[in-house]
Parts: sequence; structure tokens; C-alpha cells
Amino acid sequence: MFSPLKRFARPAWGLLLAAALLGGCTVTSTTRAPVEDRVATSQQMPSRVDPSTLPGFENAGRPGYYTVRPGDTVRRIAAEVGQPWNSIAQWNNLENPDLIEVGQVLRIVPPTAGSAAPAVAAAAPSAARAATSTAASGSTSAAPVASSVKFSWPASGSVLKRFDGDTNKGLNIGGKAGDPVLAAADGKVVYAGSGLSGYGNLIILKHDNVFLTAYAHNRALLVKEDQNVRRGQKIAEMGSTGADRVNLHFEIRRSGRPVDPAKYLPAR
Repeated sequence: MFSPLKRFARPAWGLLLAAALLGGCTVTSTTRAPVEDRVATSQQMPSRVDPSTLPGFENAGRPGYYTVRPGDTVRRIAAEVGQPWNSIAQWNNLENPDLIEVGQVLRIVPPTAGSAAPAVAAAAPSAARAATSTAASGSTSAAPVASSVKFSWPASGSVLKRFDGDTNKGLNIGGKAGDPVLAAADGKVVYAGSGLSGYGNLIILKHDNVFLTAYAHNRALLVKEDQNVRRGQKIAEMGSTGADRVNLHFEIRRSGRPVDPAKYLPAR
């Protein structure tokens, strides 16, 4: 579930961002996978032209570039590859980021020194390559990769439901309404909102180019987008928004894919 709440502008931009990060995940048995909202909420223009005539077509399939799929938005793509949406708009000279077409190819990594965007390809980081694959919403049970990120438990309650890679893409942690929800590691808030059905009030943190964490069903959000947070900092209050009981749904995403948080959290 990573389980990504925002999308385009205030009403839609945030929803698309969260849906991208959490695409294909299930928070609880009653949660709809965000990918289901993909086409319905998109404001992008349908492509009715030969893709070879669209901007960037010559870079299709090259590292550092992303081919727009149905339902994509700049915000959604930015969330998938871990880049600021406004940077992607700048790198691709998009006057109106709301208007992209299926088949259009966008640069998703910074231009190399002296190169013009978006003509020259740059080597994409592993996270970007993984995010641009069609399997980006799948889960993985691979062993943890080396990283400087050290995770701690985001809540002190008992685990109600564990990761299984299918019906649950993270951990559901119990508690009382108002219990503190803590940042699992140092990071930056890339999403804070309540626009995705089934997730309630959601926060997504980016920790580095590999890891993201998500915190769903909160009663109150105590941080804002673009805010830097420290491990152990209170970022929300536990609640039951988008759920049938008070709990925190917590996910860790590695290169865009949900992984078992128990493999990254310290033993209790």
C-alpha cells in the first residue's frame, strides 16, 4: 500500500503525488488501491497524435527519462522518481505542468553540466530506474540494501497486522486516538493531506534516493510539505480516518516498492 494524498493544485495535485508513491498498495481490507483513482483524477490531455511527434520522443527508454502513461501527472511522476515536481517542469520547459500527453518523454534527472534540457540524457539513479518500470507498484521480499538510513518505530502500540506483500503492504500498529506518530527516520515531507480514499490523513516522508515512508489514518497532521523532520519527531496524532478502527498504517518503500518494515525496524 504505500499506501501514497495530493495531486495537482491544492484540490488535485497532492492526491496524484500520494497515489504515485503508494500506487498498487492496500492499507486495510477496506482500502482501495490508489492506482484505481489514476485515470479518474488525471487532468492530463489524452494523446491523439503520433507519439513520435511528441516532445522528447527520441529519448524514450533511455536512463534518466520517463514516458508518460495514461493517468500520469507531473506530480505523480515526481513522487515515483523522488524528484521535486517543479524541477521536472523546469528541466522539460513545461509552461503548464498540468498539460502533458501520453507518450511524451520527460527528463526525470537533472541535466548534466552544460547540457540543454531535455535533449541530453543523464544516467538515472537506481531509484529512478525502478520507479519508471511498469512493475513499480509491486512488492519485494529482497533483503535490505545498504543505506545510511536508520529506522525506528513510528508508534509504540502492538502490531495488529503484518506485511504480507499482497493484502497489506506495511504494518498496522494499534493505539489510542491522539497517540503520537513519530518520523521513523530523518527526512523531508513530500506529502501531507487527505485526498486519497481509504488512507485518511496521510504523510509521506522521503529519506534519501532509496527510501520513503508513509503514515496513514492519522487524526491530525502536525507537519507540512517540504518540511524537514528528524527521527523520533512527532509528525501526527494517531486516528481512524479512512479506517474502521484507530491504528497507524506504516509503510517503507525501497526504490518505489513496498518492503517488510519488520526487516528494517529494530527489535522491540
